[in-house]
Amino acid sequence: MEKLFSRKSVASVFTMLILIIGSSIDSGCAAAAGGKPDTRFIRTSCSTTTYPTLCYSALSNHASAIQQDPKLLAHVALSVSLDTARTTSVDMVRISRRAGITPREAGAMRDCVEELSDSVEQLGRSMSEMNRMNRSNFGRTMSDIQTWVSAAMTDEDTCMEGFAGKVMNGAAKSAIRTRIVNVAHMTSNALALINSYAAVHG
Repeated sequence: MEKLFSRKSVASVFTMLILIIGSSIDSGCAAAAGGKPDTRFIRTSCSTTTYPTLCYSALSNHASAIQQDPKLLAHVALSVSLDTARTTSVDMVRISRRAGITPREAGAMRDCVEELSDSVEQLGRSMSEMNRMNRSNFGRTMSDIQTWVSAAMTDEDTCMEGFAGKVMNGAAKSAIRTRIVNVAHMTSNALALINSYAAVHG
């Protein structure tokens, strides 16, 4: 029977096998050595936001999903902001039902819940559009997203203004304001990362 492979062919096959095995070993060792996903991309990106510490703490746990993708980073930032707004809205309703809340305080809280509901709607719409965004509709869709996230920030700011002055005092006001400020800062960071993504890929 004739030889199916020349010495040169056999040598080439072995070389390829060695390279593939070596690459697999290197990848496995890197993953084992690193343990946690690399968060440097997130830290660097968050440094451009208004609230970088909050940005990094909120997004670093999602490093495996984000990798080094600006679109995924912006999408996760939106998702975190949306989840925070929803949770805060539920907290507001719960706090408004506490004993001792005056009618004026309850009214301010109802207004705030309504503003947060609008914010949740705007952020949810932005996430949906980002999922449908592609090269052909990038400019128009990105403009819509930026407009909606900006509107969500306005809703959150309006909510905070409702608790200015002496509308509410004490622990309840402090708890509410802390939650609302956190939502507003999350949304601000999300918008900054969206703008950065738009600038690079627009």
